[in-house]
Amino acid sequence: MQKLKVWFASSEVEPFAKTGGLADVAGSLPKALKELGVDIRVVMPKYGQIAKEFVSQMEFLGSCEVELSWRKQYCGIFKLEYGGVTFYFLDNEYYFFRESLYGLYEDGERFSFFCRAILDVLPIIDFKPDIIHLNDWQTGMVSLLLDAQYRSMGSGFYKRIHTLFTIHNLKYQGVFHKNILGDLLGLDWKCFNVDGVEFFDQINFLKAGLSYSSTLSTVSRTYAEEIKYDFYGEQLQDLIRRRSGDMYGIVNGIDCQVNDPRTDTRLYANYDIDDLSGKYENKRMLQRDLGLDVTNEVPIVSIVSRLVDQKGLDLVEYLFHELIGIGIQFVVLGTGDKRYEDFFSYAQGVYPGKVSANIKYDATLAQRIYAGSDMYLMPSLYEPCGLSQLFSMRYGTVPIVRETGGLKDTVIPYNKFTKEGTGFSFANYNAHEMKDAIARAVEVYKNKEDWRALIKTCMSQDFSWQHSAREYKALYEDMLRRFN
Repeated sequence: MQKLKVWFASSEVEPFAKTGGLADVAGSLPKALKELGVDIRVVMPKYGQIAKEFVSQMEFLGSCEVELSWRKQYCGIFKLEYGGVTFYFLDNEYYFFRESLYGLYEDGERFSFFCRAILDVLPIIDFKPDIIHLNDWQTGMVSLLLDAQYRSMGSGFYKRIHTLFTIHNLKYQGVFHKNILGDLLGLDWKCFNVDGVEFFDQINFLKAGLSYSSTLSTVSRTYAEEIKYDFYGEQLQDLIRRRSGDMYGIVNGIDCQVNDPRTDTRLYANYDIDDLSGKYENKRMLQRDLGLDVTNEVPIVSIVSRLVDQKGLDLVEYLFHELIGIGIQFVVLGTGDKRYEDFFSYAQGVYPGKVSANIKYDATLAQRIYAGSDMYLMPSLYEPCGLSQLFSMRYGTVPIVRETGGLKDTVIPYNKFTKEGTGFSFANYNAHEMKDAIARAVEVYKNKEDWRALIKTCMSQDFSWQHSAREYKALYEDMLRRFN
């Protein structure tokens, strides 16, 4: 039987370029699919931010011209084998040698180029995929371009290629001036309608992915249901409901080899489920380095996150003084809205020895927080999947979450009578419900035997990509049966 061939397109991939969880998925899922026998290749932009150690190992394969309507733009093609997976990097310094990955005035043009280049380079690298797996708005126009222009090309190369479009966060959609449709993409205005790419008299890249892709998926079963409704649907709920029969929810995994408390060199000390002494050492060293009182009698509650409204930080701010009164230490790591950066910095000054505000991004410190904390707080307004709760459980840190999206799918509420569960949760977006969940966790923490058992339950969970990769492979195969 011929191998299933997948062209996996993402605007960011760990460890080459990263702004969020998409990069973690794009760096880990292809590896797991490769191990299942899928011929999967990953394509991304060749950003200026990619480390020289990777650039120096890339092989230049050649170049092509990408047509953006009347423009002809250079596209260099580079290849790198990394972790058993083949990665392709699309080079155009005007578009990708910038100070940041996104948020630039020309993003509409930059990712119009990327979408077309994803298709243009396939004959050059001699790879004809069965499935193009697209991720988030930066790749959303590929399915429309494929249908409108590429399938009818004389060679027939693109005729039987199908597309899967995965939503990682519906909030970010890639909305631009409607002139892009003709001036950059060279598309007919007949697709500028409510069932196509039109979005309040602009064009919407993510909507194009939803409208024209063969099959749709998102990163948890609960989020796949939530986005059908107005609160979560971000003005696209009607379209999502119409296509709900083509929507699948597959929860993300994590790289359990990189994130292994037994071998992780970023930690102060290593440990495993049978010997937790290293975890307690991580807590002591974290307290020391962050200026907290060194004690095991008080639990550390931590947050590693972008400091934005989505993460439920207004709930934390609203009742912060009461939370400290429960008897906890609080650690935060991240950057974001000035409001929250200022608040947590202020809280550190008010509660010396009890609060540590680290307004920065530090990958090593993040791992030490996952390992050295007792509890990990995610009171999110919405959370398509979430990876932090998976990292925290991997390191034996008990999650406290709001029951939304992937948080609901991956954290089992703790039952103090049966001693079953993997964390603490609350249903409504309410600061007092959050406080109650933290208080329940602190009560269990006081019983060292029960808490130790809960730590081991968390660490025994399997959040590797193997299960999710099997679901993706089954979905790919089902697509081929249905559409071929």
